[in-house]
Amino acid sequence: MADTAAAAQAGSGDTRRDFLYLAAGAMGAVGAGAVVWPLIASMNPSAEVLALASTEVDLGPVVEGQRITVTWRGNPVFIDHRTADQISEAEAVALDDLPDAETDEARVQKTEWLVVIGVCTHLGCVPLGQKTGQNRGEFGGWFCPCHGSHYDTSGRIRKGPAPLNLPVPPYEFTTDTTIVIG
Repeated sequence: MADTAAAAQAGSGDTRRDFLYLAAGAMGAVGAGAVVWPLIASMNPSAEVLALASTEVDLGPVVEGQRITVTWRGNPVFIDHRTADQISEAEAVALDDLPDAETDEARVQKTEWLVVIGVCTHLGCVPLGQKTGQNRGEFGGWFCPCHGSHYDTSGRIRKGPAPLNLPVPPYEFTTDTTIVIG
């Protein structure tokens, strides 16, 4: 009988040790999760960044021929309510004349509205031409005075050191007069 009791106690010790190993491992995993979770959560974008992820713009008050500037993700976005003359001029340009060949049709969703990020693709300056009376360059679009880049009424580079057209941000028309950028 003594041998039976000793065998039972030996078996219960192994079971108790296994339980302690499992409990300690589980507590270690919970502790590691408690440390790692806030670290990972701190890498998520802040509320300020998420708020800048998209910008809604009411185009209703913008009259034909007027340009406005809005901010999206910290960058100026130029919105141009183009006239019929500006549209026909932009559509008539031969692609062979463009350093960064892109049709006007590919750059707009509605021909009367041009939406581009207002940062020169040469060195990141903000081109002139948004305000009335500013130099709009030789092609009636925008002019970057830092190194002489000239953009046309479709935001395409026509002359100067800038290698690319003014970029078109992702945007969509939610109504006839409202767009959401981003």
